Amino acid sequence: MTTSRTYLVPTISCDHCVGAITDAVSPLPGVQALEVDLAAKTVRVDGGDDEAIRAAIDDAGYDVDN
Repeated sequence: MTTSRTYLVPTISCDHCVGAITDAVSPLPGVQALEVDLAAKTVRVDGGDDEAIRAAIDDAGYDVDN
């Protein structure tokens, strides 16, 4: 069973942010699906490692609140 996680990323504000996060998280091992909701400021990821996902979002320049 694939784990789905939702991260609150309050600093995303535009399509560039969506692209940067997508480019950082999508290639991680085990990530099967990714959805960035600009209006809700959330990133939903199916699969992957929680620590690696958080690090990738941080490395892309965005803070994860939860």
